[in-house]
Amino acid sequence: MVRDFFYIGGEYVYEPAFSSSIYSDQMYVEKLVRASGANETNPIVLINAGVPSGAAWLNTPDNRKGWASYFVQKGYIVYIVDTTSVGRSSQEQIAIYLMKIASTVKITENDYTAPQLIDPYPQSVNHTQWPGNGTQGDAYFDAFMAAMIPLTSNATSQELSMRSAGCTLLSMIGVESYLISHSAGATYPMLMSDQCPDLIKGNINLEPGNTPFQNLVGNTTVPAVGYSAARACGLTATLIEYSPAVTNCSQLEIVVVGTDTPGNRSCYMQTSPAHQLPNIAKVPYVAITGAASPHATYDHCTIAYLNQAGVSTDWIKLADIGIEGNGHFLYLEKNNLEIAGVVEQWIKEN
Repeated sequence: MVRDFFYIGGEYVYEPAFSSSIYSDQMYVEKLVRASGANETNPIVLINAGVPSGAAWLNTPDNRKGWASYFVQKGYIVYIVDTTSVGRSSQEQIAIYLMKIASTVKITENDYTAPQLIDPYPQSVNHTQWPGNGTQGDAYFDAFMAAMIPLTSNATSQELSMRSAGCTLLSMIGVESYLISHSAGATYPMLMSDQCPDLIKGNINLEPGNTPFQNLVGNTTVPAVGYSAARACGLTATLIEYSPAVTNCSQLEIVVVGTDTPGNRSCYMQTSPAHQLPNIAKVPYVAITGAASPHATYDHCTIAYLNQAGVSTDWIKLADIGIEGNGHFLYLEKNNLEIAGVVEQWIKEN
């Protein structure tokens, strides 16, 4: 395998405290290609959620082969990015990029690695695919927690820099690319689809964490099934192109749809007639949801919102194709390569 890395974007920023400039807001990009060369025309860009960094695409916590190696061996050129302001995409502007913890032991156990132990939603009892027992002290859990990195709480600045850096990367690549994202990382392909849709071959979302107008993965008082407001523009925190146009996210009129239960969460939808998403609609979209994940209870909200806004979607529920037991981190669990094969099949069909 041939490995290279480089940075996209960023700028010099004067720092009065040091009477000199720093370089900030650059995006780290790693490029992998097999030694014999690629035989697939369209590259793959792997986009992390921030917890952990893009390095998680390389290996699993129990040191099995990760998705980067899988797709390189299948003949794709693979790019791995760290989202701007975190991980290897460093920044020094603390006043702009306020930092917060990535995850606690309780959040990780309850939402990601062992939800079956507290059984917060009906599907959780079927979670079997995390390596090890998924709790503190287990070697694989501890390895996963060690990979957690601080995140920024400034979603707006991060989205703006990722939109720009992401489209710059795709333009540099020069051919349409498949974007594979996980969780909160799904926000960035949405922004890139809005700004440079002609550079994207497909938008592949592993349990998309940009649920319209809300986060449902849990909060400090209600593990795994809590609620908090998020993404004032629906799928993003920053303005994207709607038709009819909106100049402020508050112009989107929304209504709660559905009865909220632990196994099937209610959704925020636009009131009718809904504003459309013409640029995002140009890019083929698929979401993939695990059978035992909290996302099994609410990914329908993202699909419904996109459909209402004129975006054609595919939704692969792994349980429907006989793949059982998966939680939120599909690309790290014991059957990660089986799920990679599902993604590759979608790529071939699209």
